[in-house]
Parts: sequence; C-alpha cells; structure tokens
Amino acid sequence: MTATDSPWQVYKRLLGFARAYRGLLALAALGALLEAAAGSGFLVLMSPITNNLVTPQDINQWMPLAIIGLFVVRGIAGYITDMSMGKAARSISRDLRVKVLAKYLRLPGQRFDSEPVPSMLVRLGSDSDQVSQAAIDAMKVMVQQSLQVIGALGVMLWYSWQVTLTILVLAPPLAWVMDKVAKRYRRISHRIQESAGHMLQAADQTLSNQQEVKVYGAQSVEMARYSSLANTNLSLSMKVESTRAISSATVQLMGATGLAALLFIAGREAMAGRLTAGDFVSLMTSMMAIIPALKQLTNVQNMLQRGVASAQRLFSVLDADDEKDAGTRPLDRAQGLLEFRDITTRYPGQSRPALEGISFTARPGTVTAIVGRSGSGKSTLIKLIPRFYEAESGSILLDGHPLQDYRLADLRRQIALVGQQVMLFDGTVAANVAYGELQGADAATMDDAVRGANAMEFVQELPEGMQAPIGNKGGRLSGGQRQRLAIARAMLKDAPILILDEATAALDNESERLVQNALQRLMPDRTTLVIAHRLSTIEHADQVLVLDQGRLVEQGTHAELLARGGLYAHLYQMQFREGEAG
Repeated sequence: MTATDSPWQVYKRLLGFARAYRGLLALAALGALLEAAAGSGFLVLMSPITNNLVTPQDINQWMPLAIIGLFVVRGIAGYITDMSMGKAARSISRDLRVKVLAKYLRLPGQRFDSEPVPSMLVRLGSDSDQVSQAAIDAMKVMVQQSLQVIGALGVMLWYSWQVTLTILVLAPPLAWVMDKVAKRYRRISHRIQESAGHMLQAADQTLSNQQEVKVYGAQSVEMARYSSLANTNLSLSMKVESTRAISSATVQLMGATGLAALLFIAGREAMAGRLTAGDFVSLMTSMMAIIPALKQLTNVQNMLQRGVASAQRLFSVLDADDEKDAGTRPLDRAQGLLEFRDITTRYPGQSRPALEGISFTARPGTVTAIVGRSGSGKSTLIKLIPRFYEAESGSILLDGHPLQDYRLADLRRQIALVGQQVMLFDGTVAANVAYGELQGADAATMDDAVRGANAMEFVQELPEGMQAPIGNKGGRLSGGQRQRLAIARAMLKDAPILILDEATAALDNESERLVQNALQRLMPDRTTLVIAHRLSTIEHADQVLVLDQGRLVEQGTHAELLARGGLYAHLYQMQFREGEAG
C-alpha cells in the first residue's frame, strides 16, 4: 500500500478482512433491513391514524397493537444487527492485532531502530480499534441510517412524489458538505494518531526512567514535555469536534430548510385537495425522521476517516518488506566456523559506515573477544551473525557457506545469545529457561542447565522452585540472578555458536564470579564471541579483535596486544589504573 492510495482503496482492502465474517454480516444486514422496514411501516401508519383521528368513528382498534408490534420487530432486528456487527468488528480488530504483531517479528532489525516500541504499541492498540470501527461500526451506522433515509423517502414518494422531488434539490449541497468534512477528518486523524504515539513514547520514557527523573529533579521538564504533547493532541481533537459540530449544524440547517419547504409546498397541495391531513402528517414525520439520520451519517465521517487513517498506518507495517530469507541449504547442526570477509555495513541515513573492511576467522572451540571504545561497532558486528542486520558489502561464512544460503530459522537455531540487558518474560523460572523452541525440554535436562549456570542455589530458595513466577521482565530477581537464568537458557539450547554481549558489565563482584564460572562451563567446544567491557575478563581469549570507529585496528592474543603497545594496551592500562584507584 502506498501513501497515494485513495480512502476508498484503503477501505476496500479493509473490507477484505471482513470476508471471514460474511455470515455474521449477512445476518446483520437482514436485521438492518427489518429494522428499516419496521420504521417505514410506522411512518406509513401515521396517515391512516391521523385521518381516523379527524373522523373518530373510523378509528381502527388494531392500530395501537400494530404500532407496538412494529417497535417489537424493530427492537429485535436492531439487537441482531448490533450483536452481529459487534462480533465481526471485534474479530477484525483481533485479527489485525495478531497479523501486525506477527509482521513486526518478521521485520529486519533496523525497523526497531527507526520506530520506537511505543509507536508500535499505538498501532497494535488504538489503531486496531479505530480500524474495526471503520470497517464495521461505521458500516453499521451507514447501513442502518441509509436504509432509514431510503425507507422514509419511499414513504414520502408514495404519498406525494411532487413534494418529495422538490425537496431533493437539497441533496447536491448536502453531498458537497459531507465530502469536505470527510477530507478534513482524514487529514486531522493522521495527525491525531501520530500525536498519540508521541505521547505514549514520552510517558514510556518518563515512567521507565523514573529514578533518573527524580534524582536529577527533571519532573518539571518531563511534565512540560508531556503537557506540550497533550496540548497538541487536545488541539487536534478540538479541530475534529469543531468540524463535527459545524457539519452537524449545517446538515440540520439544511434539514430544517427542507422541512420548511415541505410545509410550504405540502400546504399548497393540501389546499388544492391533492393531499389529506394524514398524508401531510406522514410526509412531515418522514422528513423529521430523515434529519437525525443525516446527522448521524455526517458524524460517522469522523469514525470512518479515523479508521481509514489508522488502516493506512497498519497497512504500512503489513506491506513492509520482511527479513530476507531465501536460503535453501539444509543446516542441522553447524560446526561453528565463522569467517568475516571484508565486511562493510552502515545504518540507514548515515554517511560513515558502522563497520568497514572487517575480516577475521572465529574457529570452533575458540573464544574471540571484541573490544573497543563505545560506538566502535562491537554490537553491530555481532548482530550481523544472526542477520539482525545485513552487510552492505563483503560476506560472512558459516562452515564455508554464506549466511544467506541458510534459512533464517536454521541459522538462528545455531546461536545462543546472552546479553547485558537480559530479556526475561512474565512467567515461571521453567518457562523462561525452556523458552521458545526449547519448550519440550525434559525436567532433568532443564535442572542440569540451571545447575550448570549456578542458578539452582537461588531457584531452590524460591517458594515454588522452578515453577516460581519471576515477574514482568524478571523484576523479582536481581541482575546477577537474571543473568544466570539467561545462561541456563543458553546451556539448554546447546548451540554451536555462543555470543556474549558484555554479559558481566553491570554485575557486582560476587555475581560476576558466579556468572563467569557459569560461562566457563558454557563456552567449551563452541565458537564463542565475547564483547568485553572489562578487559581483565578476556585474558585467556584465543584472539582479541580491537575495533575503533568501525575498523579492525588490532588483532592478536591478550599478551601480544599488550606487548604491541597500541590501542588495546592503552585501554587496558586505563582500566588497570581505574581499578587501582577504586
């Protein structure tokens, strides 16, 4: 889908999601038809009722019962329509949420650098709700009120086609007003949804970092930022309300003009003897029924245009390119021989490469440490291995074949990752260790992994042991405990390639000792790549890669690089002095 797609093209595509609920929609349409027919039946009855009131001796005792019967039918039909449409709308909203989340998980890693997670949550939340309103709720109002208008016009034509055709000259200016309203709604609705995303992002940053906000006395700064965004959102919302109110008033004014014309023309027809008192009342009642229906049709533009704007935002995600996954070479278990050959990569919109001309080999059973100043490209390098990012030029080989030759799922099955920021999920210890494809692991194997990661000592102390809940993001555990659970997960996976991204940087000495001890059990017989923050932890690495501004400036063992007296030796001496000073 492109930005140039018309609202009708977007809406048509949106209705494609309703195909799965054709049965419900057909039932709703039948209910709406019955509802409109019952309403029109009441308008038709107004003529004989009025005429009979003029001549009381002709009053039909069944007319009150007929009125009750029509409204019972109308109520039942309305209930059927509301329930059927409601189920279809909420189901479409559910389907879109699931599709969009699944799509996000198939998008390249760079998408997550360019779009903040709060913006993604807006798409999954309010955007999906707005879309269901546009697809079904707006359709319900349009169908119900349009049938009401058609039914009332039919009654008016039945009693006096001359009067009805005279009033219909108001239709073109009414259509013009509704078209202008639709365009304005659509323009503002895009901005409202973007504004909601910015508000959520600001609130997320403030609440997630509440400790820093309080310590640095930034409450007023953050509140000013959030208030400014909230005021922008309010201003846009008031533009919507203003548009709705003005358009609604305009439609009602046109309706009143039509009613006045009806009174004038129908009065002349009645004086000429071509219209009975009952016919006149039926015409006027029908006209009065049309005015609120037209008002609702105008107001539904807000709902419809917001939904179309939200649908465009969702379709922009669904239409984005997936991660490239065209590999066909089978891969059961890799040996783990990794070769980087003249790799260059850059982030979108950046002129300077994040990595440039990187070449090295990491062999099975060895440890490759990657060091360098902040921003030197360490994290970018390791993200190329699971293909979270793609290289701009050069090639990365696994067991002699380019990474692109393998299916993404097979490639990533060969990799275990333990990062500085451990990602745990709201669930039990067992569910977090045996995560994803590891869910089928037996209890004994899981216990071995937890014990090997030095995690059993604290797991056993939890009231429910392996079945103990650990809270959102593992909030009930300390940093060291979370890190050891991540190592247990990596041990359980038993992958031939192990990536450690500053796994001990944020830990105290005791936690670091336990984690390092667990890592020593995890690393043998694997190709291990370690991003090292504390250089003292990589003295026994088989090779050390020193990155600086995206280039590989030094390579060798710890002892060789110290003897060379270059950048590595400089970084090591700085940390050594800091350690002595501490």
